[in-house]
Amino acid sequence: MAKKEEKRFIPFSPPDISEEEIHEVAEAMRSGWITTGPRVKAFENRLARYCHVKKMVCLNSATASEELNLRILGIGEGDEVIVPAYTYTSTASAVVHVGAKVIFIDSQPGCLEMDYDQMEAAINEKTKAIVAVDLAGIICDYDRIFQAVENKKHLFTPGGNNDIGKRIQKKLGRVAVFADCAHALGASRDGKMAGEIADFSSFSFHAVKNFTTAEGGAASWRHIYGISDDEMYRQYQLYSLHGQSKDALAKTTLGSWEYDVIGAWYKCNMTDITAAIGLRQLDRYPGLLERRRELISKYDKMADELGIDHLKHYGENYSSSGHLYITRIPGATHEQRCEIINKLAEYGIAANVHFKPLPMMTAYKAFGWDIKDFPNAYALYENEITLPLHTKLSDEDIDYIIRCFTKVVKPYLK
Repeated sequence: MAKKEEKRFIPFSPPDISEEEIHEVAEAMRSGWITTGPRVKAFENRLARYCHVKKMVCLNSATASEELNLRILGIGEGDEVIVPAYTYTSTASAVVHVGAKVIFIDSQPGCLEMDYDQMEAAINEKTKAIVAVDLAGIICDYDRIFQAVENKKHLFTPGGNNDIGKRIQKKLGRVAVFADCAHALGASRDGKMAGEIADFSSFSFHAVKNFTTAEGGAASWRHIYGISDDEMYRQYQLYSLHGQSKDALAKTTLGSWEYDVIGAWYKCNMTDITAAIGLRQLDRYPGLLERRRELISKYDKMADELGIDHLKHYGENYSSSGHLYITRIPGATHEQRCEIINKLAEYGIAANVHFKPLPMMTAYKAFGWDIKDFPNAYALYENEITLPLHTKLSDEDIDYIIRCFTKVVKPYLK
């Protein structure tokens, strides 16, 4: 009789924190500077170089980053922003926060990217931005998106509910292209890094991401001719810290206590404690990305042998950040997908689903959206299973997942 395999416990996405991060956090705490200070500034500068942009602003979340991107552009009430239906709520909720209207777009058949023809058709006189999502860390077809906004350029009338937004919209002369890069730090396409491709980009450093600062995010933007990057950076700083004309670091200069409040704005700055984690994560990140690539190659071999659908994370002109390993079980129903996830849980393996389309959610149904109008997004969701993919997995762990997943899934394959 074959020996029963010892059960393992495989979490879905634990953070990869080493002694290097712990030491840097301790040093930050010993320094006496724990809010926004020198480590945040150093982290911003290093991230900007990594993403090939002139400046980045570190904030407390990707949601705040996207919201401030929208506010910098002056988007608000009366404006429309196009968003894929197949994404996490933060992509759309930031639009709601600024008072604009979300316009959902269905997915392409069998593809996680939105239907670009439908997206182009949805652009009208009220459209001020399109938010594409680099889901699982694979960069979208921004060439097609930029082509669409150029094709509809004749419909665009510059607006903006603030001075800098008015000037930016006038300079762009078209709908702005946003990238939700929550999954995509370190990804590239056609030689360009995530963060330098779209007009505005937002990143997440949440605990479940490849690269984490526990909580946190960042905003980046492409240089806009005629708009100073220093002015852009200062406006992000004002928005992120109550509209205060001096941050806490600037006020530490002797005799520099006095400050002004330019606007009654928001509080979403990053702290030096979280930046300390990020600085050391950035040191280790190339190795973390390479390990994800190794794990994905093992999963790909399994998926191809089983005949199940999976994302292509690497190609001739692109490289993913390898954030999620998304599979789809051909012909499986929603109920069967749930059975598979439950059976994996019996083996100690935590699987997940990415994503439940937003028109299925109570908050967005309240705005009048109905999943029946998004058949391709629902079809993607119905039989999707995301397997654990993180750098805390050992070779023995990944082999165990592959054996168990193969055993569980085979009876459902036709």
